[in-house]
Amino acid sequence: MRVFDTEIPDVKIIEPTVYEDERGYFFEAYNAQKFEDLMGFCPNFYQSNESGSVEGTIRGLHLQKEPYGQSKLVRVISGEVLDVVVDCRKGSKTFGRYIKVHLDSKNKLQLWIPRGCAHGFQVISDYCILSYHVDAPYNPGLQVSIDAFDKALGIDWHKTPEFCMSAQDELAMSFSDAIDVIE
Repeated sequence: MRVFDTEIPDVKIIEPTVYEDERGYFFEAYNAQKFEDLMGFCPNFYQSNESGSVEGTIRGLHLQKEPYGQSKLVRVISGEVLDVVVDCRKGSKTFGRYIKVHLDSKNKLQLWIPRGCAHGFQVISDYCILSYHVDAPYNPGLQVSIDAFDKALGIDWHKTPEFCMSAQDELAMSFSDAIDVIE
């Protein structure tokens, strides 16, 4: 397993060691000891989630307010996504900036997203199954949804004939309004 830094401190790309042969492949999706050796800490995962989505779907941008802020370890099981992380941590040198990472079932990359960063993704294959572990329980009253198309963020989403979003995400608040309610 190798870990790569991104432009946002504490957001990491994790490349697992994949063993392939004539039968297929094997890799450790998560190993607490290796994670701690490479990252310097070991998350205590509370919940494991999975979502299936059709092409053009955008889920997010989501985060939870404290005391239920969540760190996430995200990976694609089937298909491919454009994964987006927005730094919403006031005082961070990269506050308000975002990164995009291409995750798919072939590259098997994973993304570590720390608390205080909003997460979203866009499905760019016919269908995608995305899995993610979180280190705190979901609390619907503390979830913040940020407009994925907020001009202040300027996220360059994958070009697609149409986008598919939940009503909650279509009505999401601006980045500046979200920051006001986060802390």
